[in-house]
Amino acid sequence: MDGEAAGKRVVVVGGGVAGASLAKSMQFVADVTLIDPKEYFEIPWANLRLMVEPSFAERTLINHTDYVANGRVITSPAISVTENEVLTAEGRSVVYDYLVIATGHADPIPHNRKDRISQFEQDNQKIKAANSVLIIGGGPTGVELAGEIAVDYPDKKVTVVHKGSRLLEFIGQKAADKTLDWLTAKKVEVLLNQTVDLDSVSESEKIYTTSTGEKINADCHFVCVGKPTGSSWLQNSILKDCLDKKGRLMVDENLRVRGQKNIFAIGDIIDVPEIKQGFLAQKHASVVAKNLKLIMKGAKESKLSKYKPASAMAIISLGRKEGVAQLPFMTMIGCIPGIIKSKDLFVGKTRKQLGLDPGTA
Repeated sequence: MDGEAAGKRVVVVGGGVAGASLAKSMQFVADVTLIDPKEYFEIPWANLRLMVEPSFAERTLINHTDYVANGRVITSPAISVTENEVLTAEGRSVVYDYLVIATGHADPIPHNRKDRISQFEQDNQKIKAANSVLIIGGGPTGVELAGEIAVDYPDKKVTVVHKGSRLLEFIGQKAADKTLDWLTAKKVEVLLNQTVDLDSVSESEKIYTTSTGEKINADCHFVCVGKPTGSSWLQNSILKDCLDKKGRLMVDENLRVRGQKNIFAIGDIIDVPEIKQGFLAQKHASVVAKNLKLIMKGAKESKLSKYKPASAMAIISLGRKEGVAQLPFMTMIGCIPGIIKSKDLFVGKTRKQLGLDPGTA
């Protein structure tokens, strides 16, 4: 890349899957700054394993500076954006030539890696000490956590309460049915079309009441429901009119924020009609990295890479050895999806993509 491109200031806001991938890709071809509230990147699809095996965090929580060796990392939340600057909570104004927004979902997790590991250790102690566990939410997070506990702690009573009429509503009915059968076979109780009002629960009572009046005895609970989009910091900025009703940034086929020439968005924050998944966020980052390099070289608009929404495809881990997969041509459950994902949860592969030693599975 020529010297002119290397001097272009690319600011990436958000150090999740999309932002980390983009910063890693661009650090040797531009002047890159990564802005994130925390000092580390975490592999989010491995988090449920950490609740039963906290030591796994040594491979899945990665300091930003370990893979952004040729750029700057600013550990602070972004609070607004102007035509040429990102403003941070600590009072910095970070100038950009190109901006990439990748703030995903709002998830208030610890600022430093050590505290995040402690959080997983505390969750693990909570599970170990409990005879019964309540999981609120039957999406991918709730299902994967139920699977991890059912496999590693088969003697514990696990109950999943889900407000929907079936589990895993983001994928097909067949995958949901197979998952329900698997959980039931592992003695996990699944209550559908119900919610739990946590405000009415006394921790000392350990009795939870569902919206239909059913009583659940549980020593502890985990909330596994969707988190809000991480776009509140944009609501009073120059991009306020670029947000849709769900708070997602509207982008064009080049993943540029609509109406903006030099601002892109990637990951869970964008309005592309597809399932929000990590491997797709990595694809977004790849498209935008290509486009930034082309723009810096002076390429025509017609040469820019276009992103096509992906079809519904997902692999959900069910413990360490099994999983359920919805693929474009079939749905399957058991050891084959488990071999693909569940053993190492793509951790070695993700570390390698960041230029790091994959470590041992």
